[in-house]
Parts: sequence; C-alpha cells; structure tokens
Amino acid sequence: MAGRRALKAVLVDLSGTLHVEDSAVPGAQEALKRLRSAPVAVRFVTNTTKECKRDLLERLQKLDFDIQEDEIFTSLTATRNLLEEKRVRPLLLVEDSALRDFGGLDTSDPNAVVIGLAPEHFNYQMMNKAFHLILDGAPLIAVHKARYYKRKDGLALGPGPFVTGLEYATDTQATVVGKPERTFFLEALRGTSCAPEEAVMIGDDCRDDIGGAQNAGMLGVLVKTGKYRQGDEAKINPPPYLTCESFPQAVDHILHHLL
Repeated sequence: MAGRRALKAVLVDLSGTLHVEDSAVPGAQEALKRLRSAPVAVRFVTNTTKECKRDLLERLQKLDFDIQEDEIFTSLTATRNLLEEKRVRPLLLVEDSALRDFGGLDTSDPNAVVIGLAPEHFNYQMMNKAFHLILDGAPLIAVHKARYYKRKDGLALGPGPFVTGLEYATDTQATVVGKPERTFFLEALRGTSCAPEEAVMIGDDCRDDIGGAQNAGMLGVLVKTGKYRQGDEAKINPPPYLTCESFPQAVDHILHHLL
C-alpha cells in the first residue's frame, strides 16, 4: 500500500462480524488468536445497544473469544461520555439491559432525548413524549442510525428509522454518536498511539463500518457475514479496500499482505 504507514492497529466490529447473537462466525475464535499473534493493537468497536458492555463481554467470553473489557469501545460508552460533557438529563430510549452503562446519570425531568435500539419502548406514547421534548428544545441524540441489523431470524429494523422519524416530525437533526461518525473511530484508537492511516477496520456494515472507517483515513475490509447483502460494496465511494467471505479470511489477508 504505497503512501500508507505500516499497520499498527486493527479495529473489529462484533455483531455480524465475530458473532450473530449467541453463535460465533465459523473459525472466528481461531482467527482472532492468529491476529493477536501479530504486532498490532486489536480493539473491538460496536454500535450494539441491546445490552451493556458487561453483558456483551460475557456473551463473547461464553463463545470462547479472548477479549477483555477495556478492549471494547461501544457507542453506549461514547454516548454516556457525551451526556456527561453536555450535562443533560436524558430520556433514555434504549433496551433495559443497556441501562447499566448509564448508571448514575440523572434522568429526572429529562431535557435531552437519547435513542438506541429499544423495540420494547418504540411505541406511540413513548415516541410522542420524545417528540414533545424535542419540540421544547431538547437535543436529539442518536446512539447510532443503523437502518437494520442481523438476528438469527433475519434482518430487523435498527434505531435509524425511528431517529429519522423524529427528525422529520420535529424539523431537527440528531447528533449521531456511534459509527460511522469520524470522532467515534478516533476515540476507539485512543490509547493505541496509532494514526488512522495506520489502522484497518473489519466489519459487516458497508456504510457504518467500512465507509465510516475509510472516511476517517483507515482501510476498510468488508465481510460477507451478518447484515451483509449482495451488492453492498457499491453503496459507498470509494468502495471497500477489500471484501472477504468472513472474518478468518480478513485476518489472513492482513497477516499476509498488510504486515
């Protein structure tokens, strides 16, 4: 890769790339071990809002992935950091299992609206409450705006359509925290002493994982697992640096061609 610095860090998406719910992508555990044998920092970046970081880590460790909590950077973590910075009291539209990551925040008399993935809360009454708060001046904060995600029973709506509905109804624009935002990728690299040009991102979401990473200056490797659908490569410009069948093939390419 002429003009690029030596690779020093690999960012890895979780849901859809290493696992789908409670099932690992075939060969992913061994591939991660091979990647860890290389002289690169490995970090895990996820927009998952279905569960707190601790529950997510337990899920991954039950699947025999060698991952430590301080290696995971989530959009929930980034959202909490933003709420503390802005000193607002959020109405939290996230799954109950994700609330632990917001423990200690004042949520009384909310003056901000936070939307993640919250199927149990996306009802008319709750969305209308968020609508009125935003009309009264509360900022709308999207943990992320994914269109959909992969479950065992197929694709399912993500938070993006609900965020977009509130944007339309209130004539406002949400602050998006997670992928594909450039600041999210830069925060994930913090502590690695790596510049974006020294990093590669592996993920199954062409827009949020790959497009976001490449806009931040990284290389992007798209995998055909999880939410991937045929033709996704054409949805971003420039296209992914590389498209692989799955995470193990992506790791093999990195080990043989980028180091």
